[in-house]
Formats: sequence, C-alpha cells, structure tokens
Amino acid sequence: MDAVFRALADPTRRSLLDELFTEDGQTLTALESRLPMTRIGVMKHLRVLEEARLVTTKRRGREKLHFLNPVPIRLVHDRWVSKYTEPWVATLAGLKKTLEEKTMEKVFEIYIKTTPERLWEAITDPDLRQRYSFGLRVESDWTAGSPYSSVHSQAPGSALAEGENLEVDPPRRLVQSLTALWSEDVKSEGTSRVTWEIEPVEDSCRLVVTHDELREGANDELYGGWPMILSGLKTLLETGEQLTTPGSLRYAGSGVG
Repeated sequence: MDAVFRALADPTRRSLLDELFTEDGQTLTALESRLPMTRIGVMKHLRVLEEARLVTTKRRGREKLHFLNPVPIRLVHDRWVSKYTEPWVATLAGLKKTLEEKTMEKVFEIYIKTTPERLWEAITDPDLRQRYSFGLRVESDWTAGSPYSSVHSQAPGSALAEGENLEVDPPRRLVQSLTALWSEDVKSEGTSRVTWEIEPVEDSCRLVVTHDELREGANDELYGGWPMILSGLKTLLETGEQLTTPGSLRYAGSGVG
C-alpha cells in the first residue's frame, strides 16, 4: 500500500484522480487539456497512478482510456477504517457513487498472488464464490451459451441475479450478461454485461473486471459492490480467510449483492 500513499501525496496526481472522478474513461489528450503541464508531465503522473493501481486503462480502438480504480481505496478501508467506523462506509462509497453516475462502463483491477487456475476456480465454484460475494452462490455448467443464476440461502427458491455465459475461456476470460433481480429498482435496469479477464504476472494474477452496457445513471446497486467483492476474493485466495468488515457481514447476512 506504500505505492498508493506515495501516489496520493502529490497534488497533481490528486487532480488527475479528481478529473477521473468527474468523468471516467478519459484519454490522455483530454486529461492533458485540463492541467497546466506538458503531455510528458501528465504521462509521468499517470504512470505513477497506474503503478499504484489507482488508475487502470483499456484500449478502445485507437484510443487508450483511463479509469479510476477504487479497489486499492477499498483495501485501505478494509485494513484500517471499517474496524472502527462502519458508518463512514457510506461516505467513502460516495466517491465511487458520484464517479459512476454518468458512465456506462466501470473497470476494476486487482492483483492477487495465485495461479490463473485457482482464480478461475474461485470465480466459478459456488462454494468458494459465496465466501466473498455476499453469500451468493453462482450456479452454472460454465459453457458458452449456458445460463447461470445467483442464489442465496436466505432467499430459497428464487434467483437474486441471472444471465448467460456469453464467452467461456478458462482460465483467462469469462463474459456474462447480468440481470439483477434482488429489488424492483434493479430489475428495471435491464441487462448489463460483466467481463472477467485473468492475466498471469510472475507469481500472481492481474484480474480486470469490466462492468459495461449499463444505462447512463444506472442504479449503483448494480456495480457498487465490486470493490468489496474483489477485496474479499483477494483475501480468500491469499490468506484462506474471509473478510470480516461490517459491510461484508451485513450484506452476506441479508442476501443483497
């Protein structure tokens, strides 16, 4: 986490994060136009933010888009804040909520010390999945074109989410449609898409989760839980333990994803 704090210590880098906070998925040219410095200077600061995993990038045709990645902030929260001040969770989540209200695509990145095979298993095995995903079991035969459903022990007989496995390429890539069913508000949002991409990096894996095809201004219940889910996944695979933050326990008990 030292890299996160070093990255945040510089006011210019904080300004870049503020710009992505306001409008996510910006190009280098767009960010450069908002700061009083050269293109090379902006590139250097973005490189530091990328190394700290506070910014992640995706190629869209010839453009390289930059996204604010809230997962490291969530890890800091899980380590120091939630133990003492659970009511602040809503305040911290406000940053993420404001960030995401005006976009149709959210990108989350995390590095986990594990193998691609073990990571794939944790994503697709229902017993493992429920240990970090708010108690939800995801059931499917994991073949392309097959359905899946997310179920919870406290909501027997009904799925809380469902969809189709659009692409299945173990242990590298999984693309799924997602229809949330746990409340009337999220049901009205229709279908979105979630892409899991696994890339081995030495003795670890880079996991990128892209949640797109979201309606502009979509209900943040659809995507607001990803930082906690990915933090829980990392904790489970690296320590064998479950997150015990109050938020994790609350949602696991209620069956709301």
